[in-house]
Amino acid sequence: MAVDTRKLAGRMVGAAVVCVAGYYALWGGEYSTFDLARIAEQRTLEATRIGAAQVEVDSLNALIAKLEDDPATIEAVARERFGMIKEGELLYRFVEPEGEPAGDPAS
Repeated sequence: MAVDTRKLAGRMVGAAVVCVAGYYALWGGEYSTFDLARIAEQRTLEATRIGAAQVEVDSLNALIAKLEDDPATIEAVARERFGMIKEGELLYRFVEPEGEPAGDPAS
């Protein structure tokens, strides 16, 4: 039973080609298995960030709608942000003296 060296060499070359092709399929090239896993993780993170941004956009759109149509919201913003008052009201502003930390006066 003689071993045909040509067949053996051909099989070894074929096995080497399959091994090299497998290596490059998993770890070689521009997008290896590890790169694809990292990209999938980034995609999940970005989807989460997009969801959070969409929630913020929706809440801002709701605020815009209220500021355009709701007199109570307009009044609340005018009072809180701009310190506006109605006719006949008095506005009291409490200011901390300079140099003293805000907090319990007994301490």
